[in-house]
Amino acid sequence: GFFIIFEDQFSVGDYVRIGSFEGVVEEIGLRTTKVKGTSGELNILPNGIISEVTNFSLNNSIAIVDVSIAYEENIAQSEKVIQELLETLTEKYEEIVKTPELLGVQNLGPSEIVLRIVAETLPMKHWFISRMIRKEVKNCLDEHGIEIPFPRLVMYSRSEEPKVQNLVSGSQEV
Repeated sequence: GFFIIFEDQFSVGDYVRIGSFEGVVEEIGLRTTKVKGTSGELNILPNGIISEVTNFSLNNSIAIVDVSIAYEENIAQSEKVIQELLETLTEKYEEIVKTPELLGVQNLGPSEIVLRIVAETLPMKHWFISRMIRKEVKNCLDEHGIEIPFPRLVMYSRSEEPKVQNLVSGSQEV
């Protein structure tokens, strides 16, 4: 405990991972360290077994947000709309350190194109900012009529043309 405190490896209130335990440091004693997990459990760890510590509270965090758009949408237009939105977020959220970056197409999924956004945040604010970016992007895409994909099922009949079944509403498109 003395060396943990002396070397300032972590402090009370820091979010850490020690071995397989992750959470907020509640107490540092000479013999044990208490780490409160995300679901409320209190892990009491003998300081003698602490050999590796990851401290998430020391440096800025990175929020990673994947946004899906439908294949029918124009990628360049979608990226333009999202980029314009991202440039306004640093004024709106003080937890964002610098303007979030739209990296571009991350993946081509079964029914969507996935665009990736990364944002540098204050330490441990990445979860909050990820949720806010998702909300802001969803509202922005809705305002610009850019569709977020929904599950689809293609049904083929040998005697008819293929029909696309919308699983959400049950309607059919030909």
